[in-house]
Amino acid sequence: MGRVEFRTDKTSSIHTIVGKSAFTEEQLFENLTAMLDAIMRAKPTAAKGQYIKKIVVSSTMGPGIRLDLNESLNTKAAA
Repeated sequence: MGRVEFRTDKTSSIHTIVGKSAFTEEQLFENLTAMLDAIMRAKPTAAKGQYIKKIVVSSTMGPGIRLDLNESLNTKAAA
C-alpha cells in the first residue's frame, strides 16, 4: 500500500489525488478505497454523527461527479 495524502480547506472539504486518467478502473477503485479508509481512520473519537457527507470526484478542470455515499462506504467495507 502506498502513501495516502489529503488536505482539508477551511470548510472541511478534502482535496486529494486518487489517480490519473490513464489508470484502470480497478486502480482507481483501489485508490479511492484506500483514501476512504485513511479518512475514516483519521476521524476524531469526539466526532459524532455522519463523518462523510458526500463524495464528488472530478478531473482537474472537469465537472464533478457525485458518488453514491452509501454504496461507496459499503463497498469499502466489503473490500
